[in-house]
Amino acid sequence: MSDGRLPARRRWIGWTVGILLSLLLIAIGWVAVRGIGAVNDLQQVAKGATQLKSSIAAGDLEGAQPIAKSIARNAASARDLTSDPVWQVFGAVPWLGPNFRAVSEVAEIADDVSQEALSPLLDVAADFDLANLGFSGGKIDLAPFAAIAEPLGAADAALSAAQRDARRIDADATLPPLADAVEELRSAVTEAATVVGSLRGAAVLLPTMLGGEGPRDYVLAMQNNAELRSSGGIVGSIALLHAENGQITLQSQASTLDFPPLETPLPLSESTVALFEDRPGRYLQNITSIPDFSEAGATIAARWEGRFGQKVDGVIAVDAVVARHLLKVTGDLTFGPFTATADNVTDILLSEIYAAVPDPAAQDQIFAGVASALFGAALSAGDPEALVGALADAAGEGRIRIWSAHEDEESVLAASALGGTIPEDTADGSSVGVLMNDTTGGKMDYYTRASISTAVGTCRGLPTTQVSVTWTNTAPADAATALPKYVTADGFYGVPPGSVRTLIAVYGPQGATPDHIDRDGEEDAVQTAVLDDRTVVQHEVTLAPGESTTITVEFQGTGAGERLTEVLHTPLIDAPETTRKPLTCAS
Repeated sequence: MSDGRLPARRRWIGWTVGILLSLLLIAIGWVAVRGIGAVNDLQQVAKGATQLKSSIAAGDLEGAQPIAKSIARNAASARDLTSDPVWQVFGAVPWLGPNFRAVSEVAEIADDVSQEALSPLLDVAADFDLANLGFSGGKIDLAPFAAIAEPLGAADAALSAAQRDARRIDADATLPPLADAVEELRSAVTEAATVVGSLRGAAVLLPTMLGGEGPRDYVLAMQNNAELRSSGGIVGSIALLHAENGQITLQSQASTLDFPPLETPLPLSESTVALFEDRPGRYLQNITSIPDFSEAGATIAARWEGRFGQKVDGVIAVDAVVARHLLKVTGDLTFGPFTATADNVTDILLSEIYAAVPDPAAQDQIFAGVASALFGAALSAGDPEALVGALADAAGEGRIRIWSAHEDEESVLAASALGGTIPEDTADGSSVGVLMNDTTGGKMDYYTRASISTAVGTCRGLPTTQVSVTWTNTAPADAATALPKYVTADGFYGVPPGSVRTLIAVYGPQGATPDHIDRDGEEDAVQTAVLDDRTVVQHEVTLAPGESTTITVEFQGTGAGERLTEVLHTPLIDAPETTRKPLTCAS
């Protein structure tokens, strides 16, 4: 007869399950409370970062100090709340784990940035006006740069590390609100790293490059995006800048007619010859076809020296769209029959001028006048902060590239976006690229548009990175007769008037090779080359008005697959839409 009690073994199991459930409930409550606190702390960090940015921009350093301290407290609190053993255990739980890990990683990044980057930046801001880089009255004060180089270096290192850590967060495995927060963090850290890296580069380079230790001379090459080349456009005009003690002056200007084709081409890299034959070595206008600006800049300098017998200290290439950024600062500009504003200047320079001024020589004179007037207006701009911001925006779009003839300076430039080189891939991410070069011989790229998509994953058991480019000719149906012959090239190079012929080169990650190539789903003739250990696949396509084509290249190998993939591309008049899509294996 039973006494109503469970057997001892069953009682022991019941007690154990009960204790475990109680511990689990306590743990859930523990992480919930700490999670709420951590999220609140991180929200305060984000709010404080916005306030801090505004305070520094306004020069209110006294107000910035308490904001920075508040950011540091909240970031440290968030890190503490998400780093205890219980939280780490939940980070290993399937499905939920990535969310816990993401929160703790975001908190860790915020704490590192607040401790290792904010203090050096505030030290710099106390001694130097970050907003205008010492720019005043057409001259840059070079004296303070030496003092700010070291603290900017510390901040740059911290932000670069934060950028790498942010890339490692598996946002795709988290819930949508958290994934959005991670993307916002990545964007903010990338922006900060870019700005601080540029400031550090300026602190290191400007004192010597702007003539602080002796006068310097630079070739300024202006590119026309209506006839595309790898780094922006055909070289339309060229000038000489002189820099001395922070003062920049426009010394002289030249036309491309002053640089006739060379009978013996200048030496070029094997990859350049494989893609473009020897044309960049013969024609000044084609030098910017060279994908790597460290090679293109040196070649432009050699052409200048060969023509005028003058060695230069470097080359600066800008494209026509930079004018749009500058006019936002300088205001309207009148030249020839036009009054240009920030809204219409690219339409005038890259389209309307060819109908209004049919003579190419007269066009060159107008372009030279525009460059001179815009340069003068920019240097005398009453708002240095706005001018620096406009130039930074243009540089961020890849519209400004700089090469130095001095090896120590070039090594710094080559590692930055301004250097126009193809970056080395890392363990965390890779770069792929799309280069457009016009072979129509006219100015039809005013009407071209592009979209670029990438997809990463695994195909047939191999890591895969897929790049797709859609290229469209938006010219009017009657372009052959409605547009000037100078714009269409009138069939001179074998392209029907109104059509666009373009070399489109796609390069993949380092260590990967193309496994599948198609154009609109069909095989097509291609050129191949090797560019800095990357395989390049190049199509030549001809599109009539209204036509579009899509090129897809699937790269496989060590450098491909599930990594953060950055897309580099030729700067177009209208930036291409760039998206990441789910991978659908091509074959």
